[in-house]
Amino acid sequence: MSISSWNRLIVVIVLAGVTSFTTAAGAAAHEPTSPPNEPTGRPPAVQRALDEVVAAGAPGAIALVRVGDRTIRLSSGFGNLAPKTPIRAGDRTRIGGMTKSFTATVVLQLVGEGKLALDDTVEQWLPGVISNGAAISVRQLLNHTSGIFDYTKDPRVLGPYFDDFPNNLTMIFDLHEGVRIAAEHGPQFAPGTGWSYSNTNYLLLAMIVEAATGNSIGSELTARIFKPLQLGHTSYPTSSRINGSYVRGYLPVDSTLLDLTALSPTLFGASGAILSNAHDVARFYRALLQGYLLEPELLEAMQTIDPVATDPPGAIDAGIIGGGWGLGLLRETFPCGDAWGHDSETPGYMTAAWTSQDGTRQVVVFVNTNVDHDEPVAAAMRNVLITAYCAA
Repeated sequence: MSISSWNRLIVVIVLAGVTSFTTAAGAAAHEPTSPPNEPTGRPPAVQRALDEVVAAGAPGAIALVRVGDRTIRLSSGFGNLAPKTPIRAGDRTRIGGMTKSFTATVVLQLVGEGKLALDDTVEQWLPGVISNGAAISVRQLLNHTSGIFDYTKDPRVLGPYFDDFPNNLTMIFDLHEGVRIAAEHGPQFAPGTGWSYSNTNYLLLAMIVEAATGNSIGSELTARIFKPLQLGHTSYPTSSRINGSYVRGYLPVDSTLLDLTALSPTLFGASGAILSNAHDVARFYRALLQGYLLEPELLEAMQTIDPVATDPPGAIDAGIIGGGWGLGLLRETFPCGDAWGHDSETPGYMTAAWTSQDGTRQVVVFVNTNVDHDEPVAAAMRNVLITAYCAA
């Protein structure tokens, strides 16, 4: 693999999960409405925009558009290139940084149950794990104002997976080692004084959840979110194996497409491991915004944006203006108004899901490649999001 290829792979991992585009806790959660109707027609503007993503160079793309109780699912291109297989709107994909919204919801449910508090420190729950853990709160982990180094930026994390490509892609990663590597780098800034997207924050949150409940983060996600919302296509995998219908993920390197589908989800854990489809992702964000997963004051806390997390440099560089990071939930400003959700770049995939404040308007888009923000595929994906959310 050439030096330029290696550098691109490093950038891919560093950006994993970074934005690139425009019920009471403990109670049984349920959907606020019956399953959506499926209209027979397709909005031509959205389909054209989705086709343009493929024309720009992506193998395939999926879009889900929902207004009220009407949902339309669209697709274009291929989900697998060997052999060429049409991508399907119900196929599962690795959703990367969207995982953080799920993890944050579990944390806030535990806050609602009195099992931990947003002002609890890392040191209280994980003694000695981070040198300045007594100065870092759970809240600061959730909104990336902790100043903790992102372990994925250290080449020791990514390097072994590509030493014998593709044979090493399935290696299991020890997330505790990721935290240890991050701790070696020391604080990037004093907690609460700046903003920096760090996957390490969510590894620590998973460790705190496990300390507070005695259960793994995967089991808590399943019991609190996946099962109550009947997210039948959603899982927290601990190996590279994927059953059923799914989308393969590709990275363009040196005029070729590397298949990174098998890259172990253990590399990201609670910061980016979830496997899901567009329907389940939309269902989750709709239930969250409509108050079926959190008490009102906790949902309000989730949507409260620290001034240092409003239009931070990383977001501005990605072309996001008017947005900001809440507690595992992002605000995005579209031409037609604000929306809430998350988006992500993870090796082989770009994903985005945005939902209106009342949960009645949604767009979810999956693309099975990931590219730089200024490349045609990324621009075409942004166009799908704006067209679908504002003109549907």
